[in-house]
Amino acid sequence: MELSSKSEYALLALFELASCYDSGEPLQIQEIANAQDIPKRYLEQLLASLRRGGLIKSTRGVRGGYVLAKDPRHMKVFDAIKCIEGTDIASSSDANSDCSTTSGVIKYVWKKGCSALYSVLEDYTLQDLCDLQEKKSTATLMYYI
Repeated sequence: MELSSKSEYALLALFELASCYDSGEPLQIQEIANAQDIPKRYLEQLLASLRRGGLIKSTRGVRGGYVLAKDPRHMKVFDAIKCIEGTDIASSSDANSDCSTTSGVIKYVWKKGCSALYSVLEDYTLQDLCDLQEKKSTATLMYYI
C-alpha cells in the first residue's frame, strides 16, 4: 500500500490549516500552496473535496479563505484520507471470504492488514501530526558542544 499523492497533498493542506487553527484566521489557497509546495490548481480541487466532505469551511471576501471545520484534536487522519479517496476504503475487501481456498486466505490476510492500517490512521489526529512535526524539527535543531 502506498499513500497517493492526492491524499498526501490533502493531508499537507490540512496540516497547514491545523497549524493556524488557534489564530482563527482563514488561509488563502496561495498561502497554503506556497507553505506546503502544492500546485495551486491541484490544491483548489482538493480543498473543494475537503469542503464537500465537511472537513474544512470556506469564507468569501477579501479576508476570506479556508479554516478547519473542527478542532484538529478531533479530526482523524483516517477521515481525511477517506474523504479524499472518495470510497469507503474501510470495506474494500470481502469480509466473508471462504478461508478454505487460497484466494480466500489471501483476502482474509489482506483484510487483517487493512484493518491494522486503518486502526493506526484512526489513532492519529491532525494535532498529533503537528505535534510530531514540531518534536522532529526541535530534535534536529539541537546542537551539542
